[in-house]
Amino acid sequence: MAYYIMKFVSWLACLFSMESCNGFGKVLGKLTWIVVPKKRKFMAYDNIIRCLGVDAGEAERIAKASWVQFGPMLMEVLRYPELIKGDYIKKYVTIDGLEYLQEAIDKKQGAVIATSHSDSWELMGAALAQYGVPLVGVARKQKDSAMDRFINEYRTLVGMHITYTSGVREMFKMIKEGWMIGLITDQDPSLRDGIILNFFNRKTNCFVGPATIARSQKAPIFHGQITHRSDGGHHITIYPPIYVDQTKDKKADIEKATQQVMNLLESHIREYPEDWFWLHDRWKSVRNIGLD
Repeated sequence: MAYYIMKFVSWLACLFSMESCNGFGKVLGKLTWIVVPKKRKFMAYDNIIRCLGVDAGEAERIAKASWVQFGPMLMEVLRYPELIKGDYIKKYVTIDGLEYLQEAIDKKQGAVIATSHSDSWELMGAALAQYGVPLVGVARKQKDSAMDRFINEYRTLVGMHITYTSGVREMFKMIKEGWMIGLITDQDPSLRDGIILNFFNRKTNCFVGPATIARSQKAPIFHGQITHRSDGGHHITIYPPIYVDQTKDKKADIEKATQQVMNLLESHIREYPEDWFWLHDRWKSVRNIGLD
């Protein structure tokens, strides 16, 4: 039933303009902010203050803006059937650095695109696919099978190939075939799957997936981020490729490349703090072992 409800809501959203839907999304985001648990809000405030050195009032403003953007992002996903018509999405989402990806595509060279939960990250994947990037979106399987079916159907609709986080063999196969593996790299992984690095001058458990895959396949890592434009659209920035060293010290190679990715992410967050999802408990694992 939930799947058909979402399809109906999507149909309704497609009847209205993107501007109207974004306005509704912002209202929705502000209303849902009220029910976010206080414990989660205070955790976000504390992390913003520690990372950015701002006062409590500014931390609250940033955290709220970080949450509110979920509303417009939801509306954008619901309007995928409209966004892919004609060249609309290329006007709504512009890109710098597409030439870096195009060079790899022309060489039939697979790659990893490392991004984060920043601004409309779902739209970033859709836009890249619509620009002709052979993109594999790596998704977590949703607990609700209806919602899992809906979101992956819409991701496929815009041109992405979807695999689950468990599909490591498929990722390796497809990167060899020239596909680009999109990975979200900013969440706190298990200590077993991460490495402790520096992020905002704090010991932080960091996801090593992009560097591990890239090193194994001798493929580049492209760091990419999406940001809001003043006219209501979005802009994607793709950074020059990062190549993982191939020395005898595999761990050091992966650590170096992962730190490069984290440095780019930190710079982006400092420039666009409202875009990053501060409500995620980013330092939970290091806090649990007494490092934070």
